[in-house]
Amino acid sequence: MALYLVQHGRSLPRDKDPEQGLSEEGIADLRRIAGVAAGYGVRPAVIWHSGKKRALQTAQILEAALHPAKGVEAVDGLNPLDDVRQFADRIDSNENVMLVGHLPFMERLTSYLVTGSVDMRVFKFQNGGIVCMDFDPELRSWFIKWALMPKID
Repeated sequence: MALYLVQHGRSLPRDKDPEQGLSEEGIADLRRIAGVAAGYGVRPAVIWHSGKKRALQTAQILEAALHPAKGVEAVDGLNPLDDVRQFADRIDSNENVMLVGHLPFMERLTSYLVTGSVDMRVFKFQNGGIVCMDFDPELRSWFIKWALMPKID
């Protein structure tokens, strides 16, 4: 099944919002990406987020477009510097799950799942982008299946 990894949308600077909620640009980018994902039939069973305001807002925009059966839930372990190895053990390759989190966690998790190393970058995330990973049961390994990014730079 699919594992969807999302870096939260572009957020406001701390001096404008101490909790760093999403900016207008971040909201617009996410609505566009969420609409494209919905059009392609992306259907996570659940959306997990870090609990930070920008991650929650990102998850809510995705929920409105993708309608996960189990809704949106804050979970521990998705913060920027959390241990990706520990979190990887919680991933069930039999269920479509979307994770909404932060850098460097998302890039390190992707690297770890693909290469076994957290230090070997295999994908550069963008705010509001979605990376879809899949698990090959024969090879017993994860791979990047596709990505939707707000910008192509």
